[in-house]
Amino acid sequence: MDAHEIRNAYLDYQERLGHVRIDRAPLIPRGDGSTLFTGSGMQALLPYLLGEDHPAGTRLTDSQPCVRAQDIEDVGDNRHTTFFEMLGNWSLGDYFKAEQIPAFLSFLVDEVGIDPNRLYVTAFIGDEAAGIPRDDEAARIWQAAFAERGIEAGIVEMGSQADGDARGVNPGERIFFYDGSENWWSRGGSLEATPIGDPCGPDSEVFYDFGPENHAPSYGRARPASDRGQFMELGNQVFMQYRRVEDGSFVELERRNVDFGGGLERIAAAAIHSPDVFRISLLRPIVEQIEQLSGKSYEEHTLSMRIIADHLRGATFLAVDGVVPSNKEQGYVMRRLVRRAIREALILGISENFFAELVPTIADLYVDDYPEVRERRDEVVAVLVKEERSFRRTLKGGLKALAAYKGATLTGADVFLLSDTHGFPREL
Repeated sequence: MDAHEIRNAYLDYQERLGHVRIDRAPLIPRGDGSTLFTGSGMQALLPYLLGEDHPAGTRLTDSQPCVRAQDIEDVGDNRHTTFFEMLGNWSLGDYFKAEQIPAFLSFLVDEVGIDPNRLYVTAFIGDEAAGIPRDDEAARIWQAAFAERGIEAGIVEMGSQADGDARGVNPGERIFFYDGSENWWSRGGSLEATPIGDPCGPDSEVFYDFGPENHAPSYGRARPASDRGQFMELGNQVFMQYRRVEDGSFVELERRNVDFGGGLERIAAAAIHSPDVFRISLLRPIVEQIEQLSGKSYEEHTLSMRIIADHLRGATFLAVDGVVPSNKEQGYVMRRLVRRAIREALILGISENFFAELVPTIADLYVDDYPEVRERRDEVVAVLVKEERSFRRTLKGGLKALAAYKGATLTGADVFLLSDTHGFPREL
């Protein structure tokens, strides 16, 4: 099953469970100046998770394109991307853990075909000081769901991330309790930072095991909830069942919600048992064209090709949603993505304009699933081609100015002059 098939299978599956398919939110949040981009599936649905009634009902589903600019420096490893799709389903005061957990397991195993023996899960260990018990309910549901498939699911208390690094995973263990820094959802990012008045609750993450050969021992023992090679997170189920009140304590919500988000690219990677998400059907064609344009192989130039593929995919979708390169806000991030892609292309020896060939390939991966990509395809190509040509002219002038410093050590003032006057990026 490729990524396109997984996306459609997920939405069809959720519709069979009574969910209404809703339109994706734009990458530029509407009426929310707190963030530059839509970075999760639930972001646009926050008012409804906070209590408003959604016009489509209490069961919703979608596939949401997302941009996380804060991950830009992480791109280059085998799993981080600035642009990704988040598969989502929500229960607004409808079903809860007993329905959500088995349904997601069934999707992964029965619809996508993932081996359940390679799936591991985490849950919230509880917090005595906050008066919140361990999420034994979620653990029992997981145990029963695995038992139906003949899989032993031992329960372990991990505690903190550092505790997990020291302990690792033993045979028969499959459900791991972590503290509020890992398995608690709030807008503040942890249990302690949960804002007063906000809904919040424990979450349960699902991980795929690519095998011990992918673990880096220097990071401690292999375990779920670690980005260190062997395990990759596929999705997170948030169970909003509490609200923080004025005295800092937590009370049960009358209307409990489920907020699920699953990474399409990561599920697609698990489906083909590849720890490298750049080998899935939404990224591999881009990499293959970069290989053709550069005459070099992905295996020997992995970092540069991953950065180009990710950054241009992100820039393409930003252009679809009306962003143009500039020196401010979203346009600045878009320009940075484009220029970083060109920098890596120069490293590969691609010295001439190549966006006109590569951007259409990227757009065509999405035209069947997102009508707006088909409608704006030519405009998107034109925007990015124009930016590439402009930047390459900037590079030529900057390189001439840089030549004057041959043999010298650049000072901070020199770097500022090259950047501010000649437009030559600091990172080049």
